Amino acid sequence: MAGDPAAAYDAWYATPLGSASHRIELSLVAELAAPRAGERALDAGCGTGTYAAWLAGVGLDVTGLDRDPRMLAAARLKAPGATFAEGDVASLPYADGEFDLALAVTVFCFLRDAEREAAARELLRVTRPGGRVVIGELGRLSVWAAQRRIKGWRGSATWRAARFSTAGELERLFRRAGAARVTSRYGLYLPPVDHPAVVGRAEAWERLGRALGPLGAAFVAVRAER
Repeated sequence: MAGDPAAAYDAWYATPLGSASHRIELSLVAELAAPRAGERALDAGCGTGTYAAWLAGVGLDVTGLDRDPRMLAAARLKAPGATFAEGDVASLPYADGEFDLALAVTVFCFLRDAEREAAARELLRVTRPGGRVVIGELGRLSVWAAQRRIKGWRGSATWRAARFSTAGELERLFRRAGAARVTSRYGLYLPPVDHPAVVGRAEAWERLGRALGPLGAAFVAVRAER
């Protein structure tokens, strides 16, 4: 549907480059999230439900939240076993300690400073003691980030508003919010080129890129423990 952000979002992930990128990002998020069947999970800023569907698929009791009803409509179709609600990650409508795991992927990059601080506190608040919060964000020092900045300068409202992060910034954010322990991982060294010769070697790019740390990484995942 023309002008439908949910359709455009899913169309990107249906491309070879989008699919390979998601596979790499998911592997990083999964490593840090370590989901266990039967746990209660929150997918905050769930978008079209990609991560909610993954969590439900590995046996978790999933709640998804987003402030865009069009995204939520798509998410309900993608993850019919999950529960969804409209709301804001900076003011979560849930009780203290309600979840074992809270997830937020590419959410903080679109929040202002005060909202980021509030969202970090809220995600920790709704996570039980001993539980974990995992976020995935856009890395600052990559070709992907440079391309997105150029799109913002050329008029893209989405990328003009985006904020790219380092692991250190995100770790400090969650320490200020009261996390007991914070760890991080960099990834997505795959160049943003949708060509079979490039995408077909996605795993090889990751192996080569690991030695570079933040340099060239388009994605950073952070785990904050309550």
